[in-house]
Amino acid sequence: MTTSITVPSTRLGRTGLEISRLCLGCMSYGVPERGTHPWSLPEAASRPFIRRALDLGIHFFDTANVYSDGTSEEIVGRALLDFARRDEVVIATKVHGRMRPGPHGAGLSRKAILAEIDASLKRLGTDFVDLYQIHRWDDHTPIEETMQALHDVVRAGKARYLGASSMFAWQFAKAQEVARTHGWTPFVSMQNHLNLLYREEEREMLPLCADQGVGLIPWSPMARGRLTRPWDTHTARTETDAYGKTLYNATQEADRLVVEAVQRVAQRLDVPMARVALAWVLRKPGVSAPIIGATKLEQLDEAAAALSLKLTDEDVAELEAPYLPHPVAGFR
Repeated sequence: MTTSITVPSTRLGRTGLEISRLCLGCMSYGVPERGTHPWSLPEAASRPFIRRALDLGIHFFDTANVYSDGTSEEIVGRALLDFARRDEVVIATKVHGRMRPGPHGAGLSRKAILAEIDASLKRLGTDFVDLYQIHRWDDHTPIEETMQALHDVVRAGKARYLGASSMFAWQFAKAQEVARTHGWTPFVSMQNHLNLLYREEEREMLPLCADQGVGLIPWSPMARGRLTRPWDTHTARTETDAYGKTLYNATQEADRLVVEAVQRVAQRLDVPMARVALAWVLRKPGVSAPIIGATKLEQLDEAAAALSLKLTDEDVAELEAPYLPHPVAGFR
């Protein structure tokens, strides 16, 4: 499939930061032998995806220090240096995951954060990142220490904005209050787990972010591909994705019914299932830019096409009806 659609821009929450309405998640780009993502695409195979994203108007790219042991940052950094002007793209990366064995190789201590931002900048080949995010909550470090260190990263000019990823709403609220109390830089975005198979964030995190003007950039909007194909279809990634199996194995029967609802709506609208699943996330209030993954070029075009798909209230009711509450997933 090809499309002439140009992905529009929007603002990240209440900030002035202009981002594309879709963000390209770069977890799938990295040396397959490094880290825990054997399905990752090596550099030569990854570069066409970054170029195609830019051609479509996607100028927002999200990676993490831990993806493929840092090689995702290296691949993304080199590609953007070759294909784009630095001031026209938004680069986001994350800190928290283990990068090496031993003390200070993971977490959100001051020592870890200040070391990891420099390592990420070196791999990305840039002097600053636009959005620096904590990948998860660190139970072993006082949040005051984390927020002050992140504020110092911003003051040093190494990051323009700060963001967070999956955690309990009370934890996010506590971090924001600590930042405001001390006059430190608060988070402007929440990268949370949100899709038709996992809607627990609707209970507290989404209302909190709406109240505070925090932009949502959900990860896994298509449930790691499970919402893009019939229920019994398997791929190499689903067979080897150990983390993914922890996210969607509960409430199997309800999950199957959700996927079947996506399939019915897609057939009625004569569009692929992926377009329906992504369109549902895009219409959620407060969502600035879902983070999409792509290992086939046509997936980028399909994601762009989802921006023009208008689901009716009846479509949405059919998609949401089978959902049952799930255990909290994705916070670790």
